[in-house]
Amino acid sequence: MRFRSIVKAQGIIGSFVGISRVLGVIRDMAFASLFGTSMVKSAFDVGFQIPNLFRRLFGEGALSAAFIPVFTDSLQGEGRESAFALANRVITMLAVFLSIVSVAGITLISLYLWFVRPDEKAFLAMDLLRIMLPYALLICLVGMCTAILNSFLHFAVPAATPILLNLVMIATMLWVCPHVGETKQQQVYWIAFAVIVAGFVQVGFQLPMLGRFGFKPKPSFDWADPRIKRILVLMLPVALGMGVTQVNIVVGTVIAYCAADWAPAALTYAGNVVYLPHGLFATSLGTVLLPVFSRYSTNSDMDGLKQTMNSSLRHLMLIMIPAAVGIMVLSAPIIRLIYERGSFTAESTVLTSRALFFYAPGLIAFSLCKVFVPAFYALKDTSTPVRVSLWAILVSFSINVAGVIFLPLQYKHVGIVVGSVVGETINGVVLAWIFTKKIGSPGWGRIFGSISRMVIAAAAMGAGVYFVFYRLLPRVVLPGLKGTLFLGVNVLGSIGIGLLMYTVIICLISRDEFKAVVSVLKRRNNPDRPAAGNGN
Repeated sequence: MRFRSIVKAQGIIGSFVGISRVLGVIRDMAFASLFGTSMVKSAFDVGFQIPNLFRRLFGEGALSAAFIPVFTDSLQGEGRESAFALANRVITMLAVFLSIVSVAGITLISLYLWFVRPDEKAFLAMDLLRIMLPYALLICLVGMCTAILNSFLHFAVPAATPILLNLVMIATMLWVCPHVGETKQQQVYWIAFAVIVAGFVQVGFQLPMLGRFGFKPKPSFDWADPRIKRILVLMLPVALGMGVTQVNIVVGTVIAYCAADWAPAALTYAGNVVYLPHGLFATSLGTVLLPVFSRYSTNSDMDGLKQTMNSSLRHLMLIMIPAAVGIMVLSAPIIRLIYERGSFTAESTVLTSRALFFYAPGLIAFSLCKVFVPAFYALKDTSTPVRVSLWAILVSFSINVAGVIFLPLQYKHVGIVVGSVVGETINGVVLAWIFTKKIGSPGWGRIFGSISRMVIAAAAMGAGVYFVFYRLLPRVVLPGLKGTLFLGVNVLGSIGIGLLMYTVIICLISRDEFKAVVSVLKRRNNPDRPAAGNGN
């Protein structure tokens, strides 16, 4: 799969992810207006963390990472019938396991709430978790369907599926919550039930496209298949590493909830803003790279794998570095523009923008991991990312605890953000170093040269955006505007001028990368034409 075809696939995923992220921002705007950074919103975020934990482990995490390489091998070596039989066995095993976990979890939570009778803060979070726990099963089934479709290099339907969750939740907040319940606590329960409804809708949305590839889900209990053992062997180290990572996230959220009622809500709002560019580019590229790297690995084409990695890193950093700088410069205005209305007060803006400012540099670290982790999984080396992540998590957790203990109340959530960013940075850098030792350099000289020019361009852009937002537009262009209109025109105008500045500077000092990206974009709909420059 040539790199321009990878970018075409990334563009498809990025388009749907972009729609989903924009709807996610609208969903968060509705959340902010209804609940602000209240205890109710934080309780919902804490309760929703557990289903997301299973989603990242089994839906799109460890199981998916282990399943795709084995399924791809079966597909190419044994044919569709054999590969589909494997898929049905894995899906059945996953459904049985998660059904047991869901029933056991609901039972244990019910007993805890009945006999222990915790305070209102803990009760609300646990009760919402009890309602949303079955979503873990549904979203993991969605993840398995996604893995099958991605193995056929079909990305559109899986990328569009998360849109449905946002649509269902938005509809519930706009048209159901205003007419039910007298308190915010009562209204939030309807959103929890909407999550379950969205899970069923997402599963149903995947099935027609699976049918077009000839796959029909049906129960299969022949779990003695040696390929299942192979998947489990590959999965367990990843599950251990990712499990510790995700548990660290959950623990961090719980620590934040204990430290301050508003902290999980502020972290969620800020994190979702950062995940907009991250999902558009890094997540979509990582989704494409796992099956592509798996094919390179199956064919023992390490040169192709390294060349694709080189191009992926350079083109991803071309976007992520200026995005990080821009978000840091405009963190407070962005939060104010998106969220500050209804129950989301000026104090909520201050708290959330602090988290966003420190989240922004993580775009670079998170993106680095999205490129290197799929490479190790494709090489069927699932233990290395685990070992590295364990050390990174130890550092992250230490910073989280230190931040909660030593930082002032209004900054305790910042310690959790810094811990996450530092941990992911360590993770990405060490994985890059190990990959180079194991496989060889993907062309670090060229990559570092490109990144240094991007940093210069992004720094100049950041200074320009600061001047435009705080000096130029308010005094020269927008003196007559007020309120939200003034803020919106100022933010969007500053972003537009910043993008123009960055593009011009990159075109002048890093013309090769700029021409390569333009060349790829021009050929997305004509993959048979030769690409310009260096074959990337």
